[in-house]
Amino acid sequence: MGLTSLLSDAGHEMATAVMPGFLGMLAAPAYALGVIEGLADALSSFVKLGAGWWSDRLGRRKAIATSGYALTGSAFALLAVAVTWPLVLVGRVLAWFGRGIRGPLRDALLAESVAPQDRGKAFGFHRASDTLGAIVGPLAAAGLLGLLQPFAWEDAAAPFRIIFWLTLIPGLASAVAFAWMVREKRRAPNRGIKFWASLRALPTGFRRLLVGVGIFGAGDFSHTLLILAATQLLASRYGLIEAPQIAALLYALRNGFYAAASYPVGALSDRFSRRGLLVAGYVLGAVVMLGFVAAFATLTTSLSWLAILFSLAGVYIAIEDALEGVLTADLVPDQSVRGIGFGVMGTVNGIGDLLSSAVVGLLWSFSPITGFSYAAILMVCGAIVLYRVRA
Repeated sequence: MGLTSLLSDAGHEMATAVMPGFLGMLAAPAYALGVIEGLADALSSFVKLGAGWWSDRLGRRKAIATSGYALTGSAFALLAVAVTWPLVLVGRVLAWFGRGIRGPLRDALLAESVAPQDRGKAFGFHRASDTLGAIVGPLAAAGLLGLLQPFAWEDAAAPFRIIFWLTLIPGLASAVAFAWMVREKRRAPNRGIKFWASLRALPTGFRRLLVGVGIFGAGDFSHTLLILAATQLLASRYGLIEAPQIAALLYALRNGFYAAASYPVGALSDRFSRRGLLVAGYVLGAVVMLGFVAAFATLTTSLSWLAILFSLAGVYIAIEDALEGVLTADLVPDQSVRGIGFGVMGTVNGIGDLLSSAVVGLLWSFSPITGFSYAAILMVCGAIVLYRVRA
């Protein structure tokens, strides 16, 4: 599963790293990126809910998850032929549709493959492997962008299009790896299980956890917008070509810290309070948002300041992604509804992504400072609620 996610992330993060710059080449409006990310995340989330329940009903998850990896691995090639931003939206939505299919099923398989006392390390290891791909992808994209730029005589967007085509290689390889290497412990089908009955069967403690997660998620927008923020801040100093390359490298740095922090965070959660560590991660997220408020207030072009913010962003996302998954496995011990449990967690996160990306994107049209301030406030509120609402 770690190798599969490494390959998959390498593919879609190549596209993610250069997508804001590509939208600029297409003269897309400022709100387009927020709309693209928000709608894609929302659809992905609702798909997670249905896919999780369906896998619980069928008693098997691997085949469905493999199809999700294949769809994500191929969808970004659509961006290579886009001449307006709505086709970019279609490609991103299809890719995240596949991501929604595979996510809760893979996490359920992962939870069932290790002993409960090792779940933190297992999820941390998976997130680290996943994020190694998210480091390779932006680095490859930045390198290719620089390598191909001198040859873009007639079409300035040509280097971006080539990168989108190349995402097919690691993307489809991830589906092959999952189909070939992952072994599933089959369970008896439960075709009588009803959707709403499955939701009602989820434990009260898990539902309480979702409250804090949902409030935090309403401010936790897609980090593609951080690439846009860095690009805008650096454009005055480095220009419209070099600034996106630097922003992609900063995103790779963010992913590097994400990978480095994931396993230690998971291992620590096997020994200490998972909830307390997650609260700390939420607070760190708010600190990062305030750092970007300061960056836009001063119109900084400091690479050091931006590098610190991207690094801390990687750490808080590592805490969030690893521990929300582990807490879901802990609080939904019944394997017959574990798939829908992960689906519900993904749906709550996705609704938050839709709200946060859309709101921040809209507020960005008036002022980036307003958008980042909104995010910081919601993150702090989520941390407070998570701290006070006990399972």
